Amino acid sequence: MSKREETRKLQLTGGASYIISLPKKWVNEMHLKKGDVISITVNDDGTILLSPANTRIEKPNLGVIRVSADSNVNTIIRKIVSAYLVGYDNIEVRSEEEQITSKLRNMIQDFTRRMLVGTEIVYDSPSVLRLQVLIRSPELSVKNAVRRMSFLSMSMLEDAISAVRKHDRKLAREVITMDDEVDRFNHYVVRQLKSAIQNKSLLKDIELNSPREILGYRLITKAIERIADHAVSIAKEVLKLESEISVETLEKISIMGSLASKVFKEAINSLYRQDFNLADKIIEESRRVTLMEGEIIKIISDKAEPEAPSLRLITESIKRAAEYASDIAEIVLNLTIEKIISHDKGLSRTPNSM
Repeated sequence: MSKREETRKLQLTGGASYIISLPKKWVNEMHLKKGDVISITVNDDGTILLSPANTRIEKPNLGVIRVSADSNVNTIIRKIVSAYLVGYDNIEVRSEEEQITSKLRNMIQDFTRRMLVGTEIVYDSPSVLRLQVLIRSPELSVKNAVRRMSFLSMSMLEDAISAVRKHDRKLAREVITMDDEVDRFNHYVVRQLKSAIQNKSLLKDIELNSPREILGYRLITKAIERIADHAVSIAKEVLKLESEISVETLEKISIMGSLASKVFKEAINSLYRQDFNLADKIIEESRRVTLMEGEIIKIISDKAEPEAPSLRLITESIKRAAEYASDIAEIVLNLTIEKIISHDKGLSRTPNSM
């Protein structure tokens, strides 16, 4: 339904109450009648949202993905992800001509289990697989899902640095396998945020306070996901290492990694505390990580480390993780600026206006 703008005059009734009339067309579209209750949501920007009480805008119920024997498996998986993200509660993979191949069936089952939070295969026949999203917003809010994502990514980054220091291949492999869990929560958060964009009355369900936070949390989840990706990149370089690394280089990388982890942890703390000053401090702290990268690159060069290419990539990923943590802190600044800025009712007078 396209947006329609209408104007109404504010009227005073009974000497105390202000009223406006509602567009008749909207009332009819919502199937409202005299005596029905209207829910009023006041947004941070001063606008209000009117909606019939105890109702929700209907989300798409069933999305059907048709497949054939020559369908690209990766394309089918991408279609499932897209349907999940835009809000379908039921996703059906259907073959009209023949049975779904065992390869595609196994991939869908494995992908659903690993990557889609709260989703189960509820119907399985030779030609149809139906996925259903069983979890609901109040059960896992956006803030709790983001918190879980951040804990996982933080653990991945710390373990990746530890794997470098100890040359621990087993730990490096564990870091790599944890990435799927971060992606699972990222998909879930994106799904919830998209739903809230379409229906602002869902904001309360996902524990956000205003439409502005939707964009903020989308950028935050992207940054957290990228930090996890860089932890994986570090772990993959550990698996390539074969030669001994000097104690000095390892110590410097360890210190740099610890600082990057601290910046990330404090950035998340600033988000959940809604702490402008802490976020501002974290942005300054992250710059130290960038300076340390240059120092380590010089040591690697001076000592002619045989694993120089991998060590450079490791330090680059640590730096990038700190930069993404700084991005999170900057978003916190934007979300909390109203709490610390002063508001004047009028413009300051200039000498010419006196």
